[in-house]
Amino acid sequence: MTRGGRTKDRSEPERRCIVTGETGPKEGLVRFVVGPDDMVYPDVAGKLPGRGIYVTATREALEKAVAKRIFSKGAKRQVGVPDGLVALVETALLRRVQDMLAMARKAGQAITGYEKVKTALAFEDMRVLLQASDGSERGKGKLSTPEGGKWIGFLTADELGQAFARDRVIHAAVAAGTLAERIVEEAARLQGIRHDGGKPAAEKDIGNA
Repeated sequence: MTRGGRTKDRSEPERRCIVTGETGPKEGLVRFVVGPDDMVYPDVAGKLPGRGIYVTATREALEKAVAKRIFSKGAKRQVGVPDGLVALVETALLRRVQDMLAMARKAGQAITGYEKVKTALAFEDMRVLLQASDGSERGKGKLSTPEGGKWIGFLTADELGQAFARDRVIHAAVAAGTLAERIVEEAARLQGIRHDGGKPAAEKDIGNA
């Protein structure tokens, strides 16, 4: 399995992390590029022009890359790092997860609300259950993701609310499909940057949640 919880496809491109030296699928890494000003910038979507520099999607790896100036080694020349790079990456990944959830909502593939989510989990092919980290533990414990599904439980109610154009969201679910897979992958990267150590919440099996 990859970091995003998806079965590895041998045809998927792999890249080497400049910190750990390990090679793996791009889904488990964060791409950086060097701008015209010789500064390093995160490219979480992987679309900016230029030679990519990759770091494993964990806070520990990223902080080490900054502290030990490993980006210059990866770029093969002296480059600068903007202040608060870790925070910039976290913000960019959070926005990416929220944008994908918004896309799923607009496509009719994501729902919110305890009763709606409960019904959908019981009778529809839902693949991702999202529950706010600051929601009631008693209420959250009443829902479970179907076998083979994924659970994401580290986003706050405000963060989920922004994705669904509401003030706060405690429970949400996403139907099976490409968007669900991408949301799980991006959430796993965000989890790694936001909370170092431990198994990303986006990869936890519901039976162990």
